[in-house]
Amino acid sequence: MHAIAMGLSRALAMIGGIVLAALILMTCLSILGRQLSILLHSDLAQTIAPGLATALLGMGVGPIFGDYELTELGMGFAIFCFLPLCQITAGHARVDIFTSFLKAGTQRWLRLVIEILFSAALILIAWRLSVGMMRRVNTGQTTFLLEIPYWWPYAACFVAASITALVGIYMVWVRLMEAVSGQDIIGEGAEGEH
Repeated sequence: MHAIAMGLSRALAMIGGIVLAALILMTCLSILGRQLSILLHSDLAQTIAPGLATALLGMGVGPIFGDYELTELGMGFAIFCFLPLCQITAGHARVDIFTSFLKAGTQRWLRLVIEILFSAALILIAWRLSVGMMRRVNTGQTTFLLEIPYWWPYAACFVAASITALVGIYMVWVRLMEAVSGQDIIGEGAEGEH
């Protein structure tokens, strides 16, 4: 079961990484295009090489159309794609000022309680994304510039959030087995201590 959950989490994180890398590349190209467009519109470029400036501007040199919308829509999805891997590897940041002195058994039960609360929050997020998605489907709302239906990113985020919720439920089971058996299966994982 762990191998399936880990494989699904890693695959989703890879998809999120690809989306994030594409958004970064698009943003860089859009900024470069915007700055080049400003330069080509300048008096200096129009004086020195008006034909080249006009030709490049005619070819569409400038910012990427709808870059803000694409970034807005893609970032939420990318974040949801990283959550399952963070959840299954216990990669969330923690502050253990008050819990570092507790016995190992008590810490396992505390991790179970935290995992239950976190899983409940993940289920709530997935459910509310499904409600928001259905509202967007029913209203037919689209983005202003690219006219992308708003329910598309909601659907993508809902799928990623649902997988995260399933991984969260699996982690509740793992933490329960740890607490009952008194042995660490995943333990504190890769949590960053602060």
